[in-house]
Amino acid sequence: MATDTATGKETVMADQNAAAAPLKAKRRGLNKLGALRNAIVDLRRWMLVRIWGMDIHPTAQMSLSAKFDKTFPVGVHLGEKSYIAFESRILCHDRTRGLYLHTRIGKNCFIGGRSLIMPGVEIGDNCVIGAGSIVTKSIPPRCIAAGNPARVLRENIEVGEYGRFVEADETESRLAEQGLA
Repeated sequence: MATDTATGKETVMADQNAAAAPLKAKRRGLNKLGALRNAIVDLRRWMLVRIWGMDIHPTAQMSLSAKFDKTFPVGVHLGEKSYIAFESRILCHDRTRGLYLHTRIGKNCFIGGRSLIMPGVEIGDNCVIGAGSIVTKSIPPRCIAAGNPARVLRENIEVGEYGRFVEADETESRLAEQGLA
């Protein structure tokens, strides 16, 4: 504690605040270009919303390799603070059956890499979809689903923004302290 001479009040030193903050993993490789990547994602989101007419929340994030259905683009609905990982695909049409359906992904969801979300599927808020999953039926809120076809593996989970598990920060901090992250 230090005393502010102007007010006479005690204040906490900045070094003490920094020590209490959890450690984060070191940015390596292409992660050092995060600002450039975010600018490109923002431009892509603008294009998908303004030109293609998709319903993508401004806080939603996506991998640059994620694919969205452009045959029925108004059927894509992506909720607030959700993340679509690499090479995932969100479909809204099935030409063989003549279906054009709305596909919705809720708030705070994480869609794992190379997952396929089929037309008409609704994924509830706070869900995690495992990598490589083929989601053929709607998933209720607060669930983990995975597989081909995807099935609910766990219910009533707690996730934060972008589908990140609430204990993930503690795990990352512990690994960073050990020099493993």
